[in-house]
Amino acid sequence: MAFVPSSDQPSVSVEEHLERVLSALEPLPTSEQSLLDSLGLPLTEAVTSPMDLPAFDNSGMDGYAVVHTDLDGASEESPVTLPVVGESAAGRATLVAMSPGTAVKIMTGAPVPHGATAIVPVEWTDAGAATVRITRAPQPGQHVRPQGEDVATGDLLLEAGTLLGPRQVGLLAGVGLAQVSARPRPRVVVMSTGAELREPGARLSHDAIYDANSFMLAAAVRQAGAIAYRVGITSDDPADFADALSDQLVRADLVVTSGGVSKGEYDVVKEVLSTHGTVWFGEVRMQPGKPQGFGRVGEDGTPIFALPGNPVSSYVSYQMFVLPALRKLMGRTPYTRLPTRARLTTPMRSAPGKTQLARAVHAFDDHGAHVTPVGGHGSHLLGDLATANALVVLPEDVEHAEQGSQVDVLLLDRDY
Repeated sequence: MAFVPSSDQPSVSVEEHLERVLSALEPLPTSEQSLLDSLGLPLTEAVTSPMDLPAFDNSGMDGYAVVHTDLDGASEESPVTLPVVGESAAGRATLVAMSPGTAVKIMTGAPVPHGATAIVPVEWTDAGAATVRITRAPQPGQHVRPQGEDVATGDLLLEAGTLLGPRQVGLLAGVGLAQVSARPRPRVVVMSTGAELREPGARLSHDAIYDANSFMLAAAVRQAGAIAYRVGITSDDPADFADALSDQLVRADLVVTSGGVSKGEYDVVKEVLSTHGTVWFGEVRMQPGKPQGFGRVGEDGTPIFALPGNPVSSYVSYQMFVLPALRKLMGRTPYTRLPTRARLTTPMRSAPGKTQLARAVHAFDDHGAHVTPVGGHGSHLLGDLATANALVVLPEDVEHAEQGSQVDVLLLDRDY
């Protein structure tokens, strides 16, 4: 992927740049992940159960284990009294068998003694200790949870590709599995460049701004399920940036920078990375987010995204290119957000020949889904970005969308 100066090459479409990105990446190698670390990751191998669940017949009620035929005809008028010969409690079961004509006090979840055929709820008894008086006759198997009722040994629990959520993690733990095969979370280094940037909490000079981008991008990386390493602000000095980048590559599966990719005199990211010959810089026909860079750096060929510095441009670029890359590294499909359709509440205009990605608020009313653009075209408007929960997508060949027309929408707060 050799570097070609952006002025010497044509611009590319959003789809072309996305294809460039995805074709250059492969999912990370599979490894064994602990259960909690696997949350939000897809399985790379199917999982079958190594055991029955429940592992043994157990009680579904607090009460007494009995042989149901001993209680034929039991009623309020004609109760049956049985001797209580022991107790079975969850985790403290010492009695493993019982004989007809007896009862065993039992707690919910405790093993049912061999020989017992039903559980009498404590509400049907006098709750006796030495003997128990029972006033109703149970049905055979009543309140007994049979071994393997839920899962049998060898059953397919989860197919390869299943995204692990809390319920799936609970199932795996329930059958005794401490690890599963999944792809690790990508380690993403996030860097911001600019002499004007300051850390939140620091005092600002008249020509300085707070670094919003690295926090926003690192938060987005975490939200995607990857591991974010936010690096302190890097100056506009090429040597400083090159040294900082080199130091970070040892812990990076992917690097994301913001700023320094346009045509300015102090665009340090472009200046440094263009000398490597392995990073493409150019223009993508989109608004916001036209200047883009992507390629590989370092001895291991670590993928790097060089995003524009304006906050809205940086965030939209992340959504369109970085997030699909992260999902591919994790093996999560689909890689790109699937658009939905919504009714446009106001007319929209778009720059000719560019895909418009307008910040908007998506909601529902009595007539269905609707979407309202927020803010202007300024790519520095953080307040409007925070208000938005969607992007309205107008293709390159659409310069105007009427109020009430149906448009494609990418929902930002939905997990695809």
